[in-house]
Amino acid sequence: MLVHDIAEIRKHISDYPPQLFKALESVSKELDRELFLVGGTVRDWLLGTIPNDLDFTVDCDAVLCCRTLIHTLKGGTFVPLGTAEEDAGRVVWKGLTVDFSSFRKGAGTIIEDLTLRDFTVNAIGLSYSIFCNQAEKVILLDPLDGIRDLENGILRVCPNAFVSDPLRMLRGYRMWARFGFSFDGETVEDLYLHAPLLSRVSVERISYELDSIMASSRAHEVISAMAESGVLFQVIPALEGGVGLTQPASHHLDVFGHSLAALGHMEEILANPQCFYPECNDLLHEYLARPGIAVLLKWGAFLHDLGKPATRKIHEDKGGHITFYNHDEVGRKLIQKLGRDLRWSNEKRERVASLTAMHMHPFHLCNVRRTSGLSKKACLKLAKRAGDDLIGLFLLAMADSLAGKGEEKPDAMEEELGALLCEVLETYSKDIAPALNGPRFVTGKDLIDLFSLHPGPLFSRILDMLQEAQVEGEVSNREEALAWVKHHLKSQE
Repeated sequence: MLVHDIAEIRKHISDYPPQLFKALESVSKELDRELFLVGGTVRDWLLGTIPNDLDFTVDCDAVLCCRTLIHTLKGGTFVPLGTAEEDAGRVVWKGLTVDFSSFRKGAGTIIEDLTLRDFTVNAIGLSYSIFCNQAEKVILLDPLDGIRDLENGILRVCPNAFVSDPLRMLRGYRMWARFGFSFDGETVEDLYLHAPLLSRVSVERISYELDSIMASSRAHEVISAMAESGVLFQVIPALEGGVGLTQPASHHLDVFGHSLAALGHMEEILANPQCFYPECNDLLHEYLARPGIAVLLKWGAFLHDLGKPATRKIHEDKGGHITFYNHDEVGRKLIQKLGRDLRWSNEKRERVASLTAMHMHPFHLCNVRRTSGLSKKACLKLAKRAGDDLIGLFLLAMADSLAGKGEEKPDAMEEELGALLCEVLETYSKDIAPALNGPRFVTGKDLIDLFSLHPGPLFSRILDMLQEAQVEGEVSNREEALAWVKHHLKSQE
């Protein structure tokens, strides 16, 4: 239910420091400007939530309003907004942001300004003066019936909004992800029509919107809708190669459909990780508490098969058998390129690429474990390569497995993944962690001083093999390690 009662709306004043609203009243009187609360502020108040941002529009002198507010508050930081041609600014004060913007280009009144916004639910205004008098009735400025759309959970685009700023298409999907609203039919048609205009938008702005969508709990739902409208393939063209690309009988979906399904299952896993790896609950929650990890894992799930279109082969001599050999490594390189294109941080780009490169490892180890058992050496190699994302790798594998429901999929694959992770973590705790985290029995200096070796690739190979021998229990102290090196070098001779 939306809030319409003036008393309820006025209560929002008590949610902010009282000196802020007194200062705003002073700004209005001193500059003789009527202040209008607009956009997300009014929308959120009508929905009964309290935003940290207050959005104001005035007929002119928005930057002057910012400066005057800072002077009146005797504090705050001014942040310029928009382009050089736009009169807009922000005041950051005690954790709050107060934005001012002058009427948009071509608007002579507040009503005209509201019709130039992105979506009707953001085209609702409110005169600030209602907070400064005792009027019993509030007049909401709603020229495009945004309140009705807000009540119905509808995102309806304002006239020519996508042409004025194509990024508004992605903002609409972000609002869908945040509020659960959906587009009306005419807006969907506009998305189809104007999606190519996104090529005019800076990559940084696009990347921010995509990450905001991925950070929501509705990423799968929204990304699916973006694919249906074609918007998704405008911003990530590499994904379109997977549409309609059939897979082996272990899969029931094409490559792109499988990628979408993996994203959806990753959201399910993130919501209740203990349901999928019940024996590892504490470690799962510790890992998932890390900042930004959910977005990273969702990108990993969605992009893990990016290399399949480039590696697909049909073997007619084997009855039309389909393979994607080396798609994990090809996918790693493609994600590194995509990450650079989207201006991802180096860490984010490398971690998503690394998860993609390794996403088949848990399945390979399940096969090994099923036939011959799992060696400590195999656990060590997996743990070293996965690093801090060992648990993330298994979450990705689980999402990947759940997204494949073909007739030839191995039985009980998810149960095998759960048992494998338990065994890997137990081996890691008991045998691998002491070898990785404790002092080395033999160092590079020892190889130089005691064995007259020269620094180079041989050093790393010997030290890695010695570490494997320690994990396997072949060496347990320095003397045994030195004897192992001596024997190894002799055997190489």
